[in-house]
Amino acid sequence: MTACAGTGGNARVETAEASGDGVLRVGMILDNAGDNGFLNASQLAAAKLAVQDINAAGGHKGRPVELLPVHPDQDRGKQAKDLAAAKADVVIGPTDSSHAAAAVDVLSHARIPIISPANTAAGLSGLASGGYYFRTAAADVAQGPVLAKLAKDSGAATITVLYQEGSYGKDLSAAVTDAATKSGLTVLPGAGFKDGAAAEAARSTAKAKPDAVVLIAREGAQDALAGLDSAGLTGSRIILSDGAFARYGSRLASGTLEGTRAVVPGQLPTAAFQAKLLAVDPALKDVSYAAETYDAVTLAALAAARAQDDAGRSIAGNLIAVSGGAAGPGAGVPTAPCLSYKECLGGLAAGPDINYDGESGPVAFDAKGDITKALFSVYTFGPDNNPTLSGRETAGHSG
Repeated sequence: MTACAGTGGNARVETAEASGDGVLRVGMILDNAGDNGFLNASQLAAAKLAVQDINAAGGHKGRPVELLPVHPDQDRGKQAKDLAAAKADVVIGPTDSSHAAAAVDVLSHARIPIISPANTAAGLSGLASGGYYFRTAAADVAQGPVLAKLAKDSGAATITVLYQEGSYGKDLSAAVTDAATKSGLTVLPGAGFKDGAAAEAARSTAKAKPDAVVLIAREGAQDALAGLDSAGLTGSRIILSDGAFARYGSRLASGTLEGTRAVVPGQLPTAAFQAKLLAVDPALKDVSYAAETYDAVTLAALAAARAQDDAGRSIAGNLIAVSGGAAGPGAGVPTAPCLSYKECLGGLAAGPDINYDGESGPVAFDAKGDITKALFSVYTFGPDNNPTLSGRETAGHSG
């Protein structure tokens, strides 16, 4: 993920002379197919809604913001090249973290910022992009402190981590272990497993006799949960990472997960926001990443407004400032948040500092283009092994 050459320098903190043509053009890279194709619709609806709201508030310098045509059937690199040729000033996407480098490699050389609403791989914080890569989704490892807190809040004094091997499992396992140790919990020996080989690792974890076990997995989660059940670890003693979150129902023995908690990044979109999305696309069935997409487009427009320029370099150099973030330590207290493009535009008329908090919550980009505060929804499973929203948690870092 660090192989992309970028353009050198750091556009996030560099001053750029105005060079735009007066029209703010927003492009999108949609990279889902098959079972995940529904994610395209939620992001596209959110981008369309954001552009509508921006234009209703006067657009960019009195001219309508344009959303360029999307081509989800094309390769990510091809989409990026076509968007650069179409004079995109900012690009939203991609969804899959594994596709970020290909898009950034093209767009950073064209000096076009790219804001992903869904990339969560921890390694992308070090992606060499010349300062043109941002994301409104939290990195996977941001949930580490939340998972540790849920264990401690339940009264656990000892925990162990059962994780599926791979970058997601290993990176998040390390984050949980670090956060748990700092919070005073004793971390007992955990275990990693490959997909299809979770049972033995689950038995090994149970032998440590932890008060709670944190399961970090994706495809192998169900097998791991069945293994934990066989080893006598069930219910409220289990805490699930977002990758293991699912409606398990009858796929597990009744009551297996009763009291189990799980974390999911973000917060459930408000009814008002969902209604606005449905007005854009009445066929919408899912709102995954919609809030993060809406905020990405809005932040780009606010960055252009602060710079009074629609060029990519100007947008990249102002995204941190309009998000309420900071490029380094020692920054002062951010201004009070503004909650819409129209409201924030009024703030820019009064001064250079605004702090956009949007549909996905606070953003506050840091010098790496990551958000510094992440919201998580907490779900608790019932006796039917299905989850219900039960709370919210916030995790953050200082940059």
